[in-house]
Amino acid sequence: MSRRLFVIVLFSGSIFGNGISNSRETSITRAIKKTGPSVVSINVEQSTSSVSFDPFLGFMYPREIFPMKSSGSGVIISPDGFILTNSHVIENAAEISVVLSGGYKHNAELVGVDLTSDLALLKISGIDFPYASISDSDDLIIGEWVVALGNPFQLFSINNKPSASIGIISATNMDFGVQESGKVLQNMIQTDAAINPGNSGGPLVNSLGEVIGINTFIFKDRDLRGAVGIGFAIPINSAMKIAKELRKTGQIDRGYSTGLVVQAVNRTISNYLNLPFIKGLIIIEIDKDSPAQKNNLNLGDVIISVNTIEVNKPVDIRNIILENDLRAGDDLSLKVFTGNEYKTIKMKLEKYK
Repeated sequence: MSRRLFVIVLFSGSIFGNGISNSRETSITRAIKKTGPSVVSINVEQSTSSVSFDPFLGFMYPREIFPMKSSGSGVIISPDGFILTNSHVIENAAEISVVLSGGYKHNAELVGVDLTSDLALLKISGIDFPYASISDSDDLIIGEWVVALGNPFQLFSINNKPSASIGIISATNMDFGVQESGKVLQNMIQTDAAINPGNSGGPLVNSLGEVIGINTFIFKDRDLRGAVGIGFAIPINSAMKIAKELRKTGQIDRGYSTGLVVQAVNRTISNYLNLPFIKGLIIIEIDKDSPAQKNNLNLGDVIISVNTIEVNKPVDIRNIILENDLRAGDDLSLKVFTGNEYKTIKMKLEKYK
């Protein structure tokens, strides 16, 4: 009798143990397990040694700087070894190496870099690399769980695996506009998942183990004492669009032409032309055979808004095009005051000649 009871107790204990083990598995642990192998450490030997902060007050790129060396993160996006990261991770690089999970080291080729979007594409030689699943960053839910994966403080080198931090999506469509550095920080994903120096270029992953963004910068307090729980990632839809173009041509062609020369409408101009307002941009010159001429814009017409955004300085049009990453072939919607009436004109950007 006692022998049978002993066997039953052991069997029951086994069931109990498996139940505990299974309960530890969650969507988050599965997401980390799924995406982790595609995350890499990027190590850079620099041609110059400098520490640079983004001039936008209070922003600091999450990367650790050492004399002539720096490190960051990246994510493999295809089985043939293409790696997406931030351009500031490989800034001033003389030599780039990549370490995969397990400690496998590869020299990396810089395929292309886009300073405007702060993205870069690398390539390592080989096939059948573990690569990340890509999600749709237009379909995000405020409050959904996310994981930041990467190489904070070079911790990847200790066990040759990425570190993970968990949080939620705090906000989307965070627009910071054009920076003095030339970078355009638009439509960013905000998260409270811990992002630290070295996390730049690593993936922000949803609970399905799909990449939704590229971790790019953190918000610092005025004294630059440390992270305050606010990080930002480039939406993966935008990042993959840039990666595709870099892979094809090695560069991003943002050259365009509108054929317009404009100046701000001031009180003098408004009075002289008897305009019912003092705002907008008056057209003072139109290039021959330009998009402006093809769309029947005329000298003296006043542009009130572009893509529903009011414009009052000549640079406003450029910033709208830049911030929305519009290229030759894309459309602009112009609200124009002409002949004492308002009209909406669709104008397609053309390549700069």
